[in-house]
Amino acid sequence: MSIEDQGLRETAPESDHGQDGRRLRHAEAATKPVAVKPSVAKAAREPQPRGAKIRGDRPIDQAEAAERFLAAPLHQKAHDARLWDLRGKRDVAAFGIPEWEELRELASRIKTHTLANLDRYLEEFEANAKANGVHVHWAADGADHNRIVHGILKDHGAKTLIKSKSMLTEECGFRHYMAGTGIEVIETDLGERIQQLDNEEPSHVVVPAVHKTRFDVAEVFARTMGTDPENDDAHYLAESQRMHTRPLILEADAGMTGCNFAIAETGTVVTCTNEGNADLSGNVPKLQIHSIGIEKLIPRIEHLGVFIRLLSRSALGSPITQYTSHFRGPRAGSEMHMVLVDNGRSERLGMEEFWTSLKCIRCGACMNTCPVYRRSGGLSYGATYSGPIGLIIDPTFNKRKYSTLPFSSTMNGSCTNVCPVKINIHEQIFAWRKVLAEEHQIPLLKQGMMKAAGQVLSRPVAYRAAIGAADSALKILPRFAVYNPLNTWGKGREMPETPRQSFHSWYKQNRMGKTTSKTTDGEK
Repeated sequence: MSIEDQGLRETAPESDHGQDGRRLRHAEAATKPVAVKPSVAKAAREPQPRGAKIRGDRPIDQAEAAERFLAAPLHQKAHDARLWDLRGKRDVAAFGIPEWEELRELASRIKTHTLANLDRYLEEFEANAKANGVHVHWAADGADHNRIVHGILKDHGAKTLIKSKSMLTEECGFRHYMAGTGIEVIETDLGERIQQLDNEEPSHVVVPAVHKTRFDVAEVFARTMGTDPENDDAHYLAESQRMHTRPLILEADAGMTGCNFAIAETGTVVTCTNEGNADLSGNVPKLQIHSIGIEKLIPRIEHLGVFIRLLSRSALGSPITQYTSHFRGPRAGSEMHMVLVDNGRSERLGMEEFWTSLKCIRCGACMNTCPVYRRSGGLSYGATYSGPIGLIIDPTFNKRKYSTLPFSSTMNGSCTNVCPVKINIHEQIFAWRKVLAEEHQIPLLKQGMMKAAGQVLSRPVAYRAAIGAADSALKILPRFAVYNPLNTWGKGREMPETPRQSFHSWYKQNRMGKTTSKTTDGEK
C-alpha cells in the first residue's frame, strides 16, 4: 500500500486524481488524509508509543499499553481515522456488488467443506505440487518451520533471503530465529520493512505500520538508511526505501513468500499484493520458498475467484489487489520449496466452539471496524494477531499469556458483520471469556467481581435493589469514592449520569396497571 497511509498530509497531490479530476477511491494514496495544519504539524510531533511489555508467559497487559497509545493524541487520531476510512471504503465496495452476501455465504461454505476434509485436500495439494517439480515439507510447529527453512538455505549456501509479507512467518518467529544464523532476512513489503528497521512487529495483518505517522517513518529511515531526518514527504520516503532495498533484492540468494490461498487441485500457491514484492521475492532468486498455513487450502481453481472478489474489498475497499500471483512450479534452472505448517491448527480444528476461526483469510476488516483496536493500536495486544480475530486466535497458542485479550472488546458484533467468510467472531470472544473464567485464567479481582455480578444478575429482586442503591450512591458520593481502582468502569471515562428512575420502575408506574385495566375492559 502507499506510504500515504502511514502518515499525515494536508492536501492530496495531483497523482491522487483521475483524468476526470476526481479523487481516486482506491489504488495509490486512496486513504483519506488526516488533516493537520502545516504550522502545527512539526510542533505536534510526538514519540511513537511502543507496544505491550512482553514478560514470558505472564498475561499481556493490553490495557496498560492501550493507555500509552491513547496518551499520544496525534498517533491515536491518525490511527483511528485511517482505519475507519478503510472501513468506509469497504462498505462502498461491498454494497456495490448485489451478490455480496451470496459471495460471503459461498466463501464460508467452501471453507467449511475444506476444513471438514482438510486431510484429503492436503494430500491432494502435496501430490500435485510434487508433480509440478516442487519440494514439499511438513512443519509441525513454528520451530519446525524455522529449522526446515534454515536447512534449505544452509544446504544452498544462501547468505541473504528476501521475503514478502507473511503473517505465518511472524507467527513462527522466523525473523528472530534467523537473526542468529548469519543469514540476512530482508523484508520487501514497505510496511514490513519499516517495522523491521524499527525492530517492531507488524501491528495489522494488512497494513503493518499503520500505527506510525510519516514523522515516525522519517525518523526510522534517517536512523537506519541515512535519509534526511527533516524530510517527511511520503513520496521521498517511499522512493528512498525502494532505492535502498532494490539492490538487495537483485543480489539475494533466496526468496520467500507467504500464501493467501493454496489450491489443492493444481498444487498452486497464490499471493495477493499491491507492491509486486511477492513477484520479486518469488521470481528473482533461483531458490524459492513458500510458507503455507494448512488452513489456507481451497479445493479448486474455480473457488479462487470467490475469495479474490472478497479479499481486497474487505481489506482496503479496492476491487482487487494490484498483483494476484500464482506460483505453481520452479522455473528452468531454479528450485522451489513449499512448507506446510500446522502450528496448532489441527488442535484448533478439534475445538467445537473455535474451529471456524480457521476460515480467516487475513483481510483485517474486523480490525478496521473495531473501536477498541482503532483506539489502542495493534501493538498493545502483544501478539502476532491483534484486534477481534486475535482475541479468538491468540488464546489457542497460549491461554495464560493471552488470557486478558478476549476482554478487550465491546462485544458490539461489528467484527462478525464485516467478516467476508462469516466467522462468528463476537460469539467466540464471549465463549473464550467463559473458558478462561472456568479455567481460572483471569485475575482474582476480576473473578470475584464476575462472581458477585453473577449472583446479582441471576436474582431480579437483588438486581433492582442494587441498581437503586448504586444510582443513589452515585448522586451523593464524593468523586474520589466513585473513581477508584475498584471501579474499572470509571477508569479513563466518566460514569453516565444516573436517571431519575429505572425503566422497570417507570414501566410499573406508567404502563403495567393501565395495560391490565385496558385488557380487562376489552374483555368485558
